[in-house]
Amino acid sequence: MQIQCTWTCPHMRFSESTFPSLSKHLHRVIANTAPKFPSFLASMSTFPTQKDPVLVSNQDEATLNTTQPLQVAKRLEKFKTTIFTQMSMLAIKHGAINLGQGFPNFDGPEFVKEAAIQAIRDGKNQYARGYGVPDLNFAIADRFKKDSGLSVDPEKEVTVTSGCTEAIAATVLGLINPDDEVILFAPFYDSYEATLSMAGAKIKCITLKPPDFALPIDELKSTISKNTRAILFNTPHNPTGKMFTREELNVIASLCIENDVLVFSDEVYDKLSFDMDHISIASLPGMFERTVTMNSLGKTFSLTGWKIGWAIAPPHLTWGLRQAHSFLTFATSTPMQWATAVALRAPDSYFVELKRDYMEKRAILVEGLKAVGFKVFPSSGTYFVVVDHTPFGLENDVAFCEYLIKEVGVVAIPTSVFYLNPEEGKNLVRFTFCKDEGTLRAAVGRMKEKLMRK
Repeated sequence: MQIQCTWTCPHMRFSESTFPSLSKHLHRVIANTAPKFPSFLASMSTFPTQKDPVLVSNQDEATLNTTQPLQVAKRLEKFKTTIFTQMSMLAIKHGAINLGQGFPNFDGPEFVKEAAIQAIRDGKNQYARGYGVPDLNFAIADRFKKDSGLSVDPEKEVTVTSGCTEAIAATVLGLINPDDEVILFAPFYDSYEATLSMAGAKIKCITLKPPDFALPIDELKSTISKNTRAILFNTPHNPTGKMFTREELNVIASLCIENDVLVFSDEVYDKLSFDMDHISIASLPGMFERTVTMNSLGKTFSLTGWKIGWAIAPPHLTWGLRQAHSFLTFATSTPMQWATAVALRAPDSYFVELKRDYMEKRAILVEGLKAVGFKVFPSSGTYFVVVDHTPFGLENDVAFCEYLIKEVGVVAIPTSVFYLNPEEGKNLVRFTFCKDEGTLRAAVGRMKEKLMRK
């Protein structure tokens, strides 16, 4: 039997008749690999791709059906995800309600989905321009001006990416060199550390502590220096729900200007700011020229699976991140980009209703957690809330979360995974309220019934 194979990429097209030796080699690789690693080939991704640690898509060593030792580059050896695999298995086994994973259990708005369907029907299905469909670039620039007051060039200063996680990766890999110092604020979104590790950066960490997770200004002043290349942080803040105040952002800005430091600002929860207005640090005097502002569609429009993100930066920074983006994903889903342009032009009433809806969800969960007996810390933004679990007598956050799944039937996330030093997070767990009202009330009901203070 003769097989005709054709391979395509954005820049070239070739078949086995063009490169017979390459064709034979590929056939040999596939033939030799498939029988040995069927389960591995069926589930190649072992790293979270959502904007949150994922409980259900990671592989444990025991599930990889191979007699060969598992291989991973040294820069990624420490990033094991067995705790999430374990909790996923426990959740399924015990029928637990999932208030751990940071994505909604309800769908996004119909007008956005219909726009994607129409784009597909209109034949907008081939590779998009590398840095974005023009209509989306302009929509992002218009939205950013409305939100921050800053006018940006949609062609030179806006880059569309495959989710904000890719925007982070492209920014770090495109602008950070090996041994560059980068400051993180712990607890931090888990991809920050992993991406910086891939870039070979040196991480310096400053811990935000409860109850208000305020920025320790004196510590930041003593940590930042002329050797610091960048600060990477998010506001509103995952996992704590903190929003950086104008005063805190002004301090960060003045220190960055003084020491010639870049800022990589992850703002995916900007429309979920409840108790104060969101401020983009790029809008502060002297900061746009040294800031990459990153955002996405998923959180605001409950369409996290579309993976549409973007980065806004001046041309001299856009150059580096676009270079990395070109060799990470090259381009992002074309019909979803057209639909995202429609989404970003939604009327103000959509964003008002979104915030009101999430504030109601937050109230259900926060009041319920307090009634159960948790010490609940303020959540001014995002759809997360962090609590102190120690009133219930478990030794650490991982033990508590396992108990919560097995004995109570509710999933939370142990926050120690968000720290360089896990001991700093051992008393805290994170819940999410991006679930429908029935799910939230059912989870609170289980905890009220089964969770006992010790």
